Amino acid sequence: MTVSMLRQSYNNTTAGLSGFLQMVNAVISRCQTTSRGADYYIDKRFFKEGDLILGGIITISYPTGDKSFSFTNTNESEYCHRSFQISFVSSVASPSPLFYGFPHRNHAFNQLQHLLTFHFAIEKINQNAEILPNITLGYHIIDSCSDAWFSLCGILRILSGKENPVPGYTCYPKSHVVGFIGNLPSLASQAIARLIGIYRYPQITFGLTETSLNEQVELPYFYHSYPNDYSHFHGLTPLLRLFGWSWVGILSSTDESDIMYCEELKREIIRSGGCVDFLEPIPNLVILSSEERMKTTLQIFDKLYKSKGNVFIIHSTNILTIEVFCMISSNIIDSKLYIFSAETSSLKSTSKYTEPAKCTALNGSLRLTIPEGDIPGLKHFLQCCHTSTPIFRCDLPNDNENCTGSGNLSNMDEIDLDHFQFSYSLYNMIYALAHALHNLYTAKSQLGHSLKMEFKPWQLNQYLKEVHFKAPDGHEIFFDEKGHAPTHYDIIQIFQFSNFTTIRSHVGSFNPSAPKDKQLFVNQTAIRWKTPSNQVLRSVCSESCEPGYRKVIDRKKPVCCFDCVPCSEGEYSNTTDAEICMKCPEDQWPSEKKDECLPRVIDFLSYDDPLGAALSSISILLFIITVLVLGIFIKYRNTAVVKANNRNLSYILLISLMLSFLCTLVFIGQPGTLTCLLRQSAFGMIFTIAVSSVLAKTVTVVIAFRANKPNSKLRKWVGTRVSSNLVLLCVSGEIVVCTLWLIISPPFPEYDTQSVTGKMILQCNEGSTVAFYSVIGYMGFLALLSFIVAFLVRKVPDSFNEAQFITFSMLVFCSVWVSFIPSYLSTKGKYMVAVEIFAILASSAGLLGCIFTPKCYIILLRTDLNTREHLIGKQHPKKVK
Repeated sequence: MTVSMLRQSYNNTTAGLSGFLQMVNAVISRCQTTSRGADYYIDKRFFKEGDLILGGIITISYPTGDKSFSFTNTNESEYCHRSFQISFVSSVASPSPLFYGFPHRNHAFNQLQHLLTFHFAIEKINQNAEILPNITLGYHIIDSCSDAWFSLCGILRILSGKENPVPGYTCYPKSHVVGFIGNLPSLASQAIARLIGIYRYPQITFGLTETSLNEQVELPYFYHSYPNDYSHFHGLTPLLRLFGWSWVGILSSTDESDIMYCEELKREIIRSGGCVDFLEPIPNLVILSSEERMKTTLQIFDKLYKSKGNVFIIHSTNILTIEVFCMISSNIIDSKLYIFSAETSSLKSTSKYTEPAKCTALNGSLRLTIPEGDIPGLKHFLQCCHTSTPIFRCDLPNDNENCTGSGNLSNMDEIDLDHFQFSYSLYNMIYALAHALHNLYTAKSQLGHSLKMEFKPWQLNQYLKEVHFKAPDGHEIFFDEKGHAPTHYDIIQIFQFSNFTTIRSHVGSFNPSAPKDKQLFVNQTAIRWKTPSNQVLRSVCSESCEPGYRKVIDRKKPVCCFDCVPCSEGEYSNTTDAEICMKCPEDQWPSEKKDECLPRVIDFLSYDDPLGAALSSISILLFIITVLVLGIFIKYRNTAVVKANNRNLSYILLISLMLSFLCTLVFIGQPGTLTCLLRQSAFGMIFTIAVSSVLAKTVTVVIAFRANKPNSKLRKWVGTRVSSNLVLLCVSGEIVVCTLWLIISPPFPEYDTQSVTGKMILQCNEGSTVAFYSVIGYMGFLALLSFIVAFLVRKVPDSFNEAQFITFSMLVFCSVWVSFIPSYLSTKGKYMVAVEIFAILASSAGLLGCIFTPKCYIILLRTDLNTREHLIGKQHPKKVK
């Protein structure tokens, strides 16, 4: 029976019922046809009398035959081969294992072990006076032959009690069937559950089976000793995340149910953030031609060898898949790590090709396994079990000479009696059914009914849902709302050696019922990695992006395959595999590796800075020079040169130049609220005074020259306070502009984080750019006016014509401030401040040098020229000849 046929027979909710009934009729017909002459028949040695009969469905044999059973053709023969038809006498050698043929004796014992465990559990319950007193449990066990058809046929025989099944009738003379316990592949188990469900008998499976989302509705009498096999997806995916294995491959058999399982596993891995490189089914190479076998082998090998991943998950409910994999594995892929699902880990080897020395690729593999609980007395029972035990067959052809009754299982070499796996679950599930029966009969006895009273099978279902007891080892047994008995999984690592020894290391566990953050536990120090220095194995498509980089995903590739690019300017990432880079706070800047933010360097023109120190030194030096010049003018204030050049304006000009040199010191140092308010306004007013004084000097020269002409109207202005009033008038305009500036939009200190990379410029925001350039523009207007007036009177016939020096000083002044504008706008930070300081110093020094240097030369070095007569004599140069 193929998987697709089974699904087609009962997956639909409407047409599926009639199809399923047709399948049952076909099974009945086939059972009646093969009841005689075929190898499959009811084995009385698998039957034990009792008041209540537990049906058992256990895989003991294997189907043989080349064709799959078809419901449309019931004439095809198919037989079942007994897997434990071997002698248990130590003197007789075991048969050699056949690859893809009859099972290995170790596997045969594992199947026989379930039979013996079933028998052992029933005997223990019958000996226990506290469970079902005065009621004897019996069993009727059928061989599922690991096939749905044989299983369904056997179920019908158990229900009817006859070799030829008769649906709806039971032929048990003193007992009746109460429920079923079995371990089958998922689809076969569900097919049986649907058949049994028609009669409302409860069924418990003691192995791993697949469950559907609506199983509780369709199969209300179906119970599991373990959560569905999809539950440990949640153990595999956290395990992959724990070690950073984001790029894995999946190997499966070609069975449809296994492929569906792996497809769901793939989706779960993707949902958890990982990626699957490939999902590769491994076919049965025996049924392929030599050419196809070679092609398939190379294809699988190529997948494993070329994959960037080093971790592969293997899931198969068919041991032949593992054997095929071992055949094609080699030392080249021996460094890979393989993780076995819980179902695959439960499989037992049937071939010599999976012996330790033959399958080194599986060395160090991690396996999710069923916990192996302790069943008191079972190991001793198995070791001392006599071949005279009724459950053994001793009537096989050519084996009668070995049935002496003197053999036991302890004589069998190579048999593992320490690892029971599903036997523990089988034992507990039999006890669960017994406890449910006990509670049912207790409830009936309390109502006054006879203990031997018959009951309907569906009445047991409610008591099975409520069963709750402790196993001998303390493990609590109960069923949740989905019909699952909660459990956990062990994670073990297996190392096999050439001397046929195996080391199993318990490295962790997974408990689905625990809180989400505590479900997975892994003792990483217990894991032995097949890498140099025992480092954790890497399995990624792209190496992680280090801090300072971000992931760039190519949409044409899986999300686990990406490129790493550095963070952009001003951004950083401090985590591995960052998807985006973050901006640093305004006062911080990324480090050189862009993996953290560091405080920005606060940049301003300080006195410690060489440029600041040089400018401040020049300012003080020029200030001292100006003070000396002022001192000279005060000392020689009564000399002809000082008087001739309007000494009051000279004093005002020198004082304003002194202040202008000092005001540059306000520009140096850390800007504050007060310094920002004083900088431009003080500079503007002081410079306006200086330029106004120059302008007043120029106007004074013009008045003096024009007043000497006959009938000049300017005579009345000579000697008046015109120059002083002119200075006050010009300065008043600047005062008005600065006052409005400080009131409406005053300057303030701010941090500029955009102009210079990695630095935070502490500067003064001018507040109003219009006001700032108005101040500069007003001074420029006065300077230009002075330059024009001085230029017009530069050829005045005077012995000491000051207009020429004023013209030259204004030319220097205007040149400096015209070049200042583009220089100021093209610089940032402290250099912008330095440009303005340089402009102030250069223009002030130009005024000082051009206007006062010639006067100081005459006062100090040419005293003979510093006389009124000389100045007057120079008024008519032609007469001197």
